[in-house]
Amino acid sequence: MAAGGPVADVHPEHAQLQADRIYLGWQYVLLHRDPGPPPKRPSPGEAPEPEALDAEWVRRERMREDLLNRPVKIFRTFMALLALLIFGLGVTELMSWSFAAIGLVAAGGVAVICTYAIHQGHKAVRHRAREQQARHDRARAERDKELFRAQEEHARRYREWQERKDRFDRQVSWYAVAVPDEIDRIDVAGGTLPGWSALVTLIGATRLYSGGHLTVLDLSEGAIAKDLIELATRGGDDPLVWVLPVDLPRLDLGATLSAEAFADVLAHVVSVSEEHRTSRDLSFDNAILERVLEVLGENATINQVTAALRALAQVGDPRDDLRYGLITADQLERIGTLFGRGVSDRVVIERAWALESQLRKLETLGSEAVRLPPARLRVVSMDRQAGVFGNRVLGTYVATALTHILRQSPASERPWYHTIIVAGAEKLRGDVLDRLMDACETSRTGLVLTYRSLTPTVRERLGRGHAAVAFMRLGNAEDARVASEHVGTEHRLELAQLTETISAAVDGIDGAYISTVGNTDDAEETPETPPAGLKEDITESTEWGRAASKAMGETERVLHRSREFLVEPHQLQQLPTTSVIVTDATAEGRRVRLADANPAILTFPKTTLGELEDIREALLRIPEQEAEPEIEIEPDPVPPNLGPPPARLDWRRRR
Repeated sequence: MAAGGPVADVHPEHAQLQADRIYLGWQYVLLHRDPGPPPKRPSPGEAPEPEALDAEWVRRERMREDLLNRPVKIFRTFMALLALLIFGLGVTELMSWSFAAIGLVAAGGVAVICTYAIHQGHKAVRHRAREQQARHDRARAERDKELFRAQEEHARRYREWQERKDRFDRQVSWYAVAVPDEIDRIDVAGGTLPGWSALVTLIGATRLYSGGHLTVLDLSEGAIAKDLIELATRGGDDPLVWVLPVDLPRLDLGATLSAEAFADVLAHVVSVSEEHRTSRDLSFDNAILERVLEVLGENATINQVTAALRALAQVGDPRDDLRYGLITADQLERIGTLFGRGVSDRVVIERAWALESQLRKLETLGSEAVRLPPARLRVVSMDRQAGVFGNRVLGTYVATALTHILRQSPASERPWYHTIIVAGAEKLRGDVLDRLMDACETSRTGLVLTYRSLTPTVRERLGRGHAAVAFMRLGNAEDARVASEHVGTEHRLELAQLTETISAAVDGIDGAYISTVGNTDDAEETPETPPAGLKEDITESTEWGRAASKAMGETERVLHRSREFLVEPHQLQQLPTTSVIVTDATAEGRRVRLADANPAILTFPKTTLGELEDIREALLRIPEQEAEPEIEIEPDPVPPNLGPPPARLDWRRRR
């Protein structure tokens, strides 16, 4: 764009949350650079003052003229005295009057000539003085004229500077970074718990406030969805939160699964501790579980399955399970004849024992399930105080059960209408992830997977299919190297100093999840607050909103500061907490953008939900004669209503 020129104000329609966009953060870009300080006003003192007519110079000129005229004056005096002498001689008749007359005329004429010469000298001095005064007057007039032209030029330059300054002050500096809903999945590699909290809050809030549904499976044990829960509650929703294993009795996930699907889920749960299990091993476990479920009949519970497996593995006293009513005598007899006798029994016994030892961690599943009200936000989390292996078992069960529910659900008419976020997905087996990805793709359910580290299993699946990849801070040097090769080290990205400032203000995630499905009668009621809108809710109910408000008041001077960096491993290891490098494929090729996932940026006065590419396209549509158009985007209003409740996935456990 040319500097200067006419300015055209373009006021596009106010951008709002779009259901066909998945927002991952905001990109800091200044389309209009800071014009700097205003031009300095010229003052009369800056131009040299022309020399005035000097009285000393006039005196010196007259003195010089007097010195030059002194011989003439002496000669004139001599001739005057001579004339008087001749006149006296004539009067005394010592000289005849004829000769006296001639002498008087000669002496008087010479005296007159000398007087005239002296007069001309004085006249020349006065003439030179007048010329000097005229030159001084012309120089002063020219100086005043130059000063007037300089002031006119300053006024023009100041108007241009004021226009550039106004454009700079009014311009939008944060543009939305979003991917279209044609993207099937978003893989997030790296990051810290605070960074994940910001990203999950942003994605979840924008999906919920645009009318969607969201399920969060938090395997990170870091309560990363805590801000999102508070935000949804303030927005008028009642999220459902399960904290496992405490809330396992009230988790009814999987109620509609058939016996075959239920056996498949349990087989995958058992495989969580055996990373090198083959499909043959899974089929064998699945066959055992299917036969056990056939014996137990429909609506079999986990504790009934484990009781049957104990009987099959000949572990413990089956009379105890008979006494507790977990199995019947007829079922116990049928279990004993499921797999013949002989050497193969030992294989069955060993597998049945392994199945029972791991499935017993799910024995209380759904034992106290009740009908829960519909909710558009559901969070299933793992208690950090529970065992690591037990949490992996629980996480695998939830992920696998969700996969089967999605496989049985018809494809949604709106992509990403229901979104699933799995935080800490590297804790799931590769085949579990593959099945979940395929189920989400066929059902058009949005899927976000966050990985703390780039394990070989993660690297094989990172960006596979029609997926966008986002990289956050990577502490491991090898992971940073892999990420830089994936993005490309030739890219130069611009990082806002405000991102570094606010990210440093939130050091960690405090607190833990509070279950909303257990002890509901004793739960403390919170006063109802009418929904005010997404921006106000973020400011009031999230840690990021509070930290941003505080940092903005203390760091006003860094609002327009930024630095550039190349995508290199050591730079990826030092990314601010909320920085996200987003890569996705477009018709023009793969694009790379640096975003800030801090949800509080939405509350900034110079943030728009429009994307940078759209703004630049609008600039290109301006007529060519308007050399430097301006796009003015006011803060985007966000609809406070949450939309009608759509159909939800059936979470009921098998009865």
